[in-house]
Amino acid sequence: MVNQRLSLSEFLAALPDADKAANQLNLISFNIQVGIQTAAYHHYLTRSWQHMLPCKERTPTLDRIADILRHFDIAALQEADGGSWRSNFINQVEHLAEKADFPHWYQQTNRNLKPIAKHSNGLLSRLAPYKIEYHKLPGLLPGRGAMVMKIGREDPLIIIVLHLALGIKTQAEQLGYIQSLVKDARHVVIMGDLNNHAEHLLTNTPLADLNFQSVNPLLHTFPSWQPQRGLDHILVSDSLQINKVAVLDTPISDHLPIAMQIQLPNKIIL
Repeated sequence: MVNQRLSLSEFLAALPDADKAANQLNLISFNIQVGIQTAAYHHYLTRSWQHMLPCKERTPTLDRIADILRHFDIAALQEADGGSWRSNFINQVEHLAEKADFPHWYQQTNRNLKPIAKHSNGLLSRLAPYKIEYHKLPGLLPGRGAMVMKIGREDPLIIIVLHLALGIKTQAEQLGYIQSLVKDARHVVIMGDLNNHAEHLLTNTPLADLNFQSVNPLLHTFPSWQPQRGLDHILVSDSLQINKVAVLDTPISDHLPIAMQIQLPNKIIL
């Protein structure tokens, strides 16, 4: 099985022509590491101060990320800053939405270390949702959450954005909570930094009770300069056809983004 790592242009070129794109959505999930460029392990030490202090390089980095996001319909963001000292009080989710021309954006701050940092998830959408929900996830330590976007009133498409904990036991608890939210839904997409390989998540956690498709185990996203682990995922129900999926070879953060085009059932009205 080939490790699908493509440039953005290669991914876009592989998609169906625009006149065949009815009921298709282009999705991307990106851990942006609050706009810190990381290209080697030693940068975790030499650039660690950027997690706490402002940096003039951060805004140009965010603008590079926005240039990627503008090609997608829905974007899930992890490790964004909600507007604090380190980000020059710029809400990075809002900034990316404006730069990439998304009409709808939603932010969930899960760990507020004001005024220094606001650790947040983000959701950008070109589609107006029927409903947005914000959930705190279980765990010994606070600071993990999930955003749930529902598109359509009847038999909706449900998009979930989350950033799971590092521990396997806590991950299972958090995914058990997610499973309880969507156990009766038919069309579900989970997007985010899930901090584990897809095979484990789909077979050894409560996600095994849901109708998710298997995925390419070689979609490696971390570390961005030499990807060896698949930590970032877009998981979809088997009611949704996957037209294309790839890791984008755009090393900006310490994670590479993962992109997917899905085909929706005709009865879902966008």
